[in-house]
Amino acid sequence: MSKGEHLGELEELILLTVGSLYGEAYGVSIMDEIKAQSGRELNVSAVHAVLKRLETKGYLKSYMGGATQERGGRRKRYFTLTQAGKLTLDQSMSYRMKLYNNIPDISFNFSA
Repeated sequence: MSKGEHLGELEELILLTVGSLYGEAYGVSIMDEIKAQSGRELNVSAVHAVLKRLETKGYLKSYMGGATQERGGRRKRYFTLTQAGKLTLDQSMSYRMKLYNNIPDISFNFSA
């Protein structure tokens, strides 16, 4: 991965969440899912900033859903992974697993 393609921790977390919410990933649902899964609280503007950045990088695509009465006639912007986004996640997960698997077992012998 070149420097421009590097994922930050929050970018990776949001990409993973968009993938897991397939078909239901929009700003608030992403924010709520991250809190439910990790306990990490984010504000919706931070989520939207990262979504925009990931879409610019080509890792996500978005579309506008229909207007709903519960939202006062406003529409939601939904996000889905692109092929490039999935490949980037695959590479990131592979890299993490290689590093983890290279930790010698002796490293896990903790003494009290």
